Amino acid sequence: MTKPSKVDLVGVGLNATDTLIALANYPERGSKVEYSSATLLPGGQVATTVVACQRWGMSTRYVGILGDDAAAALHHEAFTRAGVQTQIITVPGGISPQSLILVDGGGERTVLCRRDPRVALKPAHLEREWILNARALHVDGYDTEAATIAAGWARAAGIPVIADLDELYPGVEKLLQNVDYLIVSRDIPCRLMGERDLEMSLRQMQRRYGCCLTAATLGDNGVLAWDGKQLYQLSAYSVPVVDTTGAGDIFHAGFIYGLLQNWPLERQLDFACAAAALNCTAVGARGGIQPLETIEDLMATGSRYRAASYVPVSDGVIR
Repeated sequence: MTKPSKVDLVGVGLNATDTLIALANYPERGSKVEYSSATLLPGGQVATTVVACQRWGMSTRYVGILGDDAAAALHHEAFTRAGVQTQIITVPGGISPQSLILVDGGGERTVLCRRDPRVALKPAHLEREWILNARALHVDGYDTEAATIAAGWARAAGIPVIADLDELYPGVEKLLQNVDYLIVSRDIPCRLMGERDLEMSLRQMQRRYGCCLTAATLGDNGVLAWDGKQLYQLSAYSVPVVDTTGAGDIFHAGFIYGLLQNWPLERQLDFACAAAALNCTAVGARGGIQPLETIEDLMATGSRYRAASYVPVSDGVIR
């Protein structure tokens, strides 16, 4: 077996074929509504993060699993076009992950997912060299056992692990013990810690799992992050929003880019906010990935939403 080349970033996790359906308004239950367009595009948390980093000049590798359908061909073509190295397991007769994404007139999206249980990444699919020949590892935790194995290999080798978590998958706490930079969706910290206050839950996560950083992305409220010593609260940039699909994925890409540039933490988070905001100005998870210069220009001249805030509500979810 040929030893894989050294890359800046290896990603282990989800891909998805997104069908984006544009609506004027989100439909009420039992209603009938017209949609203006339906667009088929490649997406998925880790896959999108890896593609963004590759576009910004990093060398990358994607490790994942697909069926042998037309959706798989779409992903292979997209990775090849972007220049991403791939280690993709193919499941004969399997259906590749799919998402139906309803995007309303304000750009907010609602995601419906379909996963074929046969198309699941297992620890036995992984090769240690795929992980160790990288400067950083990014995981999403969906195929939790495989992500946990990869993160353990990376941790033992001193390779930083970044995680994008938008659901509390069974067994995920074992994965989190090997995560250095835990950047999650807004409701995850409070659900994971059983704590109503977002700041307190981030502090508790950092102590429990020994992360270098715990953070929650908050949509147009930006990001709230805790590094064990200091709380960082950055507002989101104000842009004309077309579609919020992939905003979190691109935030993670921006953070990873800054991390591997050895930028100060606040600059990493700010760059991630700007990159994520710009991605929302076009359709699709990868539609608004902008050049580095454009992101830097937004950071220098762009306006922001009002100071970030977070409001605990009765169900413990932060909105």
